[in-house]
Amino acid sequence: MAFLLTFLGKGGVGCTTIAIAAARRLASQGKRVLLASQDASPALGLMLGVTTGPDPMTIAPNLQVVQLQTTVLLERAWEDLKTLESKYLRTPFFKNVYGQELGVLAGMDSAMALNAIRQWDSAYDVIVYDSPSSPEILRMLGMPEIVSWYIRRFRQVFIDSDLGKTLSPFIPPMVAAVMNINLLADNFAQPTADMNGLLDQGIQKLSDPNQTIAYLVTTSDSFSIATAQYLWGSAQQVGLNVGGVIVNPMLNPTGTSDISLDDAFNPLTITTLPHGAENRDTIAASLPDFTQSSNAPRPVTIDKAARTVTLFLPSFDKKQVKLTQYGPEITIEAGDQRRNVFLPAGLSGLPVAGAKFQDGCLIISF
Repeated sequence: MAFLLTFLGKGGVGCTTIAIAAARRLASQGKRVLLASQDASPALGLMLGVTTGPDPMTIAPNLQVVQLQTTVLLERAWEDLKTLESKYLRTPFFKNVYGQELGVLAGMDSAMALNAIRQWDSAYDVIVYDSPSSPEILRMLGMPEIVSWYIRRFRQVFIDSDLGKTLSPFIPPMVAAVMNINLLADNFAQPTADMNGLLDQGIQKLSDPNQTIAYLVTTSDSFSIATAQYLWGSAQQVGLNVGGVIVNPMLNPTGTSDISLDDAFNPLTITTLPHGAENRDTIAASLPDFTQSSNAPRPVTIDKAARTVTLFLPSFDKKQVKLTQYGPEITIEAGDQRRNVFLPAGLSGLPVAGAKFQDGCLIISF
């Protein structure tokens, strides 16, 4: 299983340069590394001095690079879907639609990239993922938890509805007439279980700092610092652990920050690249040890004995955080991210008794 490493920061602070340097450093340590880029422009190829494509290609010992192309990924995924359809449907209807015809809709880039990373997970020791948009990285990595919530909540809502209760006696024979499966047998539950299993694996991989970690990249520019702080809080909202901060002094700041970097990113470890470090080997040698990120502050901590749920939300204050409990789960909204926290047995179903915002943490009591 690959260790997934990515970098978050304002555009132009050097995330791609650092991603390349990190990939080279990890490969030099004997790890099998894949550098995966979501940038469809020729920029990555120019920076590497090679022509990149939609399939992994070797550019150095232990190091491969791939430029994710959504149209290619969509075409391949469509063929997989048609194979799955023919397995379960008596009369497949997607067979007359071809992957080469499909256009890319908004959101497909993230879904296809996440699926590609999942498929390559067992082939590498490390996958370094780079994207021109840090918010898109967060949307992509938060997708398994959000999709899992939709499946869980809407399935139960339908089952509990009058329509669901009315149709439940008729659904098995109708579906059995269309599909090559028997709803009364266990084989119908298998594809659903497979999907939930994949989503659970994605959620567990994201929440484990030994499997997935992000580093913030900033300059001394006040705008870059503010953006990195916001991305830090947003990463916590999707359950992504942030291991530290990399300060890139190569670029001239356009604004002076009144806050020191230590104060802005406490308690994260800050690594400052040397001035004038334009050579990737120099940059690589200055990078932190990414395997020592397990001490990063965890996004969510649940204490069943104390009946508390603590969410670490740096860069947000209590006026920017909204807590609601409409259903069996609690919903936390901060910035442009909304997260539903699935409560374990013992807390599930209990109403929120109180909440306080302290030291960048939202502490919820039941």
